[in-house]
Amino acid sequence: MMRRDLLTLAAVALALVAWLGWQTRPQKDTDGRLSTRGLLNDAPETFRQVTEPRPFSFPADHAAHPGYRNEWWYFTGNLEGPGGEAWGFQFTLFRFELDQAPRPESAWSADAVWMAHLALSDVDGRVFHQAERFARGALGLAGATEDRWWLRDWVVERNGNRFDLTAATGDFGLDLAMEAMRPIVRQGEAGYSRKGPQPGNASHYYSITRLSATGSVRVAGRERPVEGLAWLDREWGSSQLSDDLAGWDWFSLQLDDGRDVMVYRLRTDHGEASQFSAGKVVYPDGTARTLGPDDFTATPQREWRDSEGNAWPVEWTVEIPSENLSLTVSARFADQRWTGAVSYWEGAVGVHDADSGETLGRGYLELSGYAE
Repeated sequence: MMRRDLLTLAAVALALVAWLGWQTRPQKDTDGRLSTRGLLNDAPETFRQVTEPRPFSFPADHAAHPGYRNEWWYFTGNLEGPGGEAWGFQFTLFRFELDQAPRPESAWSADAVWMAHLALSDVDGRVFHQAERFARGALGLAGATEDRWWLRDWVVERNGNRFDLTAATGDFGLDLAMEAMRPIVRQGEAGYSRKGPQPGNASHYYSITRLSATGSVRVAGRERPVEGLAWLDREWGSSQLSDDLAGWDWFSLQLDDGRDVMVYRLRTDHGEASQFSAGKVVYPDGTARTLGPDDFTATPQREWRDSEGNAWPVEWTVEIPSENLSLTVSARFADQRWTGAVSYWEGAVGVHDADSGETLGRGYLELSGYAE
């Protein structure tokens, strides 16, 4: 087992070096981690570009999309135990295609590098558990079909509208059954999500914004039953971000009144909100309304500094006047920063009325570009 792991890591490292060697911008943060901006910037012309809407086809579009440079399968959610203990979780499977060169017909031949992130936020204990894995897209080590997404023994099995997640390390783990409570939502313009002005600055993007989640979490050898709500995001494309973007602030909020809100604020190098910032409001009956950059504001209110001195805005005011929403979105605890190969902050948040302080829901917040 140890030798196989070392061989896999060595192969993945070589593949990443080759892949990153094509990039036109620096690909590492100042702390040596890979840049989220760099992973989504200019791709060679050999990769397929997202330049217009196209019809989705399910379940086929749950599977991988070869030809695009990057793709991900992204679960987040908030859970509670029978004693009221609170947890946040994240499971993400990333696929990075290497190139379009012909490959030998061999089981060892890989066309992609896969990365998986697993996190459990212990809200009461204020502990952020995280684990990261890599694999080559060969020998069955990782992949994504219509019904199964996996990296080694971290697996999501789909059965109709139900997604069963099993993923664990020696320190913590998740075993969840997630059932879709809403239909699939096509983000942007019928699933065509523009991120910049140039052709290819876009992704194909869909979500399931509310899934019931039941199962268990395990920490330090102790298993606890949990239930709550989850969110699924799916995107794929090449060269999604334009060159003038420094990062993004992404909110997925599940409100107690039944509305689900997704907004993302793309930030320019000058710290301003890009004109391609966008969002979506999903109503209890499954209908949805698209938000443009003038339909909402997201304003940072409080920062947290990590051990390296980077400032992360972990409390925000999010306003959507047309929905009569003025929200305070704040981290359920501050230190939910990823310290693996990629530098970002991803964590559970509470949602409150900005005026009265009344609890309105829960959600997740992703922050990128603050450690560069």
